[in-house]
Amino acid sequence: MSQRFSKDDVAAHKKPDDLWIIVDEDVYDLTKFQEEHPGGKKILQRVGGKDASKQFWKYHNESILKKYREQLQVGSLDTKAAPPTPPATPPPEEKQAQVVPKAEPGTVSAAPNFQATKEEAEALDQYGDLVPYADPSWYQSYHSPYFNQSHADLRNEVRAWVESDIMPNVTEWDEGRKVPDSIYKAMGERGYLAGLMGMHYPTHLTQNRVKSVPPEKWDLFHEMLLTDEISRAGSGGLVWNLIGGFGIGAPPLVKHGKKALVERLMPGILNGDKRICLAITEPDAGSDVANLTCEAKLSEDGKHYIVNGEKKWITNGIWSDYFTTAVRTGGEGMNGVSVLLIERDFGGVSTRKMDCQGVWSSGTTYVTFEDVKVPVENLIGKENQGFKVIMTNFNHERIGIIIQCLRFSRVCYEESMKYAHKRRTFGKKLIDHPVIRLKLAHMARQIEASYNWLENMIYQCEKMGEMEAMLKLGGAIAGLKAQATVTFEFCAREASQIFGGLSYSRGGQGAKVERLYRDVRAYAIPGGSEEIMLDLSIRQALRVHKALGMKL
Repeated sequence: MSQRFSKDDVAAHKKPDDLWIIVDEDVYDLTKFQEEHPGGKKILQRVGGKDASKQFWKYHNESILKKYREQLQVGSLDTKAAPPTPPATPPPEEKQAQVVPKAEPGTVSAAPNFQATKEEAEALDQYGDLVPYADPSWYQSYHSPYFNQSHADLRNEVRAWVESDIMPNVTEWDEGRKVPDSIYKAMGERGYLAGLMGMHYPTHLTQNRVKSVPPEKWDLFHEMLLTDEISRAGSGGLVWNLIGGFGIGAPPLVKHGKKALVERLMPGILNGDKRICLAITEPDAGSDVANLTCEAKLSEDGKHYIVNGEKKWITNGIWSDYFTTAVRTGGEGMNGVSVLLIERDFGGVSTRKMDCQGVWSSGTTYVTFEDVKVPVENLIGKENQGFKVIMTNFNHERIGIIIQCLRFSRVCYEESMKYAHKRRTFGKKLIDHPVIRLKLAHMARQIEASYNWLENMIYQCEKMGEMEAMLKLGGAIAGLKAQATVTFEFCAREASQIFGGLSYSRGGQGAKVERLYRDVRAYAIPGGSEEIMLDLSIRQALRVHKALGMKL
């Protein structure tokens, strides 16, 4: 238990060579820290021995406390209340399982048509700060048919890691345009990379395991949760650095690559030693994938493809060892497209980092292929049938974008809610102004509506085969991708309005909001722009339902 002090105790430490302060009833020794303080010594010495909470929150956000608490905190005031004891969990035999009854034949059930187990049906213990809508409802002891204790265990594990090793450093990494390789390596060692490919946990390809979840229990909701919790750091660049290139470049290789190729490359990738990305977009071919021009011609001896062309806006390309690349091997249109796994070591691969509006630490890259000799064994799928590989991969990519957008929306909302409870204008807190509550209410309604649609999509992906999901869910996922990015943009703007000038300058209390506002366009355009997604959602729905017997 931490040491307890009275205010008089703290007041005795007010000299430059013995300097303590109070922030939110916690006591910090800043004597040695004065030399490191970016704002200089004087501002600290003026509040020596005093409660500096007001001054602290004027310039800083919570991540600063998290970064320095372990190093500088010496105790708390004796007036600080002990943390609340979580409600006791009744023994399992005393809990009532909320089992969804099976629908009678010929009837339509108002609930999902599956039999929930007792473990799945129970409400889990409350978790986090309990700010309404700042976390999914199942974190706050609401019932859910999708999440059980294994998901809660993973949430606890990932959040602890993100808050200790990532959150205190995100701003520094973003400004430096790079996340340390050690963090990516940790993703591999912790078994997280292996769980982010939209499939069962590939134990045959890696010795790494997620500590809190046995491989046989891993499902798409664990993957969703992993992405969601990493996104709490409030940086698209961070998330794309860790899972952007990997999450869309590795699945085609694992699912459609030749066994020898997969077994040669994937262990190093899943261990975090090698990096992979997806190279589809070109200077003149973005959403119009069928008309890409990067060319791959078969050599005279039939042993290699000779690749020439360019790719643009390739996430993680600057650091990647492998490029899952869409190329033209046949005639015009979708039936002439193939996918090759191009290795940087083949030679003829050059990469140039691009400066973009947002996601600074994601390594957005311009890639040039010049007479690259690619063995025919590196063909992913079949020749001239790569368009199908690309399209099935889009569902997984867009689901990832949706998860990130909705957590970023929650971050904007949560930061705004917390700030509105401490910022005072016109004699009262921001939260007491109806116009501010209205902004928060509009943010919350869009987040919750979008998130519940996401849960349903994840469940359908869990139950459907890949081809059925591509046909039935491709349109709906495209529509939800547009919904999620619009929600993100709305929440970022409203959060910026609530923070005012603090969200216009980089760093400080508005750091997350300012950074996420820059990242908005990186989500609204890649993976399919909003306009194309919305059009696709209707066209695909009509096509599928016509085949199902739609009557108009």
